[in-house]
Amino acid sequence: MTSPFFTGPNAPYRNVPIEPQYYQPWVFPIANITQAQTAVVTTAANNNYVVGQLVRFLIPAAYGMRQINEQTAYVISLLATNQFVVDLDTLQFDPFIPAPPIAPTPAQVVAVGDENFGVISATGRIVASTNPPGAFINISPI
Repeated sequence: MTSPFFTGPNAPYRNVPIEPQYYQPWVFPIANITQAQTAVVTTAANNNYVVGQLVRFLIPAAYGMRQINEQTAYVISLLATNQFVVDLDTLQFDPFIPAPPIAPTPAQVVAVGDENFGVISATGRIVASTNPPGAFINISPI
């Protein structure tokens, strides 16, 4: 005998697939990365990262700067809608190649989800907004 509260599995129309375009922050292709004490990253499209965002770099060998591949860094400054500064010293790294002749996969910067931190005070941890930097935010129109 089943419980009257058990409704069974959801019908496919009620179990809507996750649509990546409805979640921020996204993955962005990289147009350039500078060699500097704090690297400036230029994305090919406007990005939606914020100061305090933790990001990971995915750099195929064709783009050079292999030392930054799989590294994580925090966004410490926003310069433009498609440029941000990270706390990563790239002075000794190989130069980034913006448009390599053969590149099957683009160089990308990816948000690292849900860094759950905020201001620490005498009363405990206080998050300044409802979405901590790094959290994925559902912006679906549905």
